[in-house]
Amino acid sequence: MTAYEFHFVEVVKALPYLTEGAALTVGISCLAMLGGLVLGLALALASQAPWRLARALVIAYVETFRNTPLLIQIFFIYFGLPLVVLRLPAFASGLLALTLYGAAYNCEVFRAGLEAVPHGQREAARSTGLTPWHEARHVIVPQAIRIAFPALGNNLVSLVKNSSLVSAIGMVELMFVANDISFNNFRSFEVYGAAVAYYMVLVLGLSRLLAVVERRVLAKAAT
Repeated sequence: MTAYEFHFVEVVKALPYLTEGAALTVGISCLAMLGGLVLGLALALASQAPWRLARALVIAYVETFRNTPLLIQIFFIYFGLPLVVLRLPAFASGLLALTLYGAAYNCEVFRAGLEAVPHGQREAARSTGLTPWHEARHVIVPQAIRIAFPALGNNLVSLVKNSSLVSAIGMVELMFVANDISFNNFRSFEVYGAAVAYYMVLVLGLSRLLAVVERRVLAKAAT
């Protein structure tokens, strides 16, 4: 067994292409985060509605997306939907799958946050004459977000890592670029090592940012 000779020059050659792929990873992850947060909050609010049908639909949605692999969901949207509805581009398919998947997990986090808000807060809001919409917007939801923020941060970090799966439908993001370069120059250790470094920077950077935001949110709540 011969000693492996590390070729740093291959890393240097790959960096511009990996950087372009990382930019797309950041883009689709940010859009999926935003969509997943908005949709997840809407689903959580619907799960608290008095209508049994609304609650049943939310439960069905959450159970479907949480109990099936994300890769299957990506394939279903990209390859399956065109047979019955319309064909979406790879970027739109990947973004939709990541958003729907993230929203299912965010829904449960938001729901737990909503249920953790003391019932007295709801009674106080109603006693002041607030409508259900203003009660949710100004009293319940802000407190629920503060309660749910740490768990939401974990979901957002996982979403960045899961974005690598969209490479399976041809999206030229970081993982796709790393695979393409490795298949061409056969320097898997160097190329995938550089990709690992990129993911480390992205995830650690996001984690630091979320930690700063969490401290500010908690500090604001304390005042």
